[in-house]
Amino acid sequence: MPYKQKVSTCLWFNKEAEDAAKFYVSLFDNSRITAVSRYGRDMPMPEGTVLTVLFELAGTEFMALNGGPHFTFSEASSMVVQCDTQAEIDRLWDALLAGGGREQQCGWLKDRYGLPWQIVPARLRDMMQDKDRARTDRVMAAVMTMVKLDIAKLEAAYKGA
Repeated sequence: MPYKQKVSTCLWFNKEAEDAAKFYVSLFDNSRITAVSRYGRDMPMPEGTVLTVLFELAGTEFMALNGGPHFTFSEASSMVVQCDTQAEIDRLWDALLAGGGREQQCGWLKDRYGLPWQIVPARLRDMMQDKDRARTDRVMAAVMTMVKLDIAKLEAAYKGA
């Protein structure tokens, strides 16, 4: 079966790949687990342990790998979610923090599995690409004061209010 995307992301977990994938697909429409493979005999983990989980988030393909404790996530790579409403930001923020996640500055958080996320207003990209430097400076200054991003406050900063 041909892949829908030529390039996709592999997320390395210690042993939580299946739980994480199930959690992530529960958060987004158009999301599903598409395949699960398991370790066989004479492999680094016990036979039958989940090796990989292929899944889609909002139509984008990912792979979760149970590779052991050798590597962990860092903010050098993060999941960015473009949200259309404050209600969507609030829902995803709360869900991703549930069960042990940690808030960070400027719309960033780490979920219970340690995966970094940026939960941002979709409109932020347009605001930050405005040719009016005063507008973009005000928006960035507002972002720097926030933990969870607030669309109304960002719009007010953009408008100079």
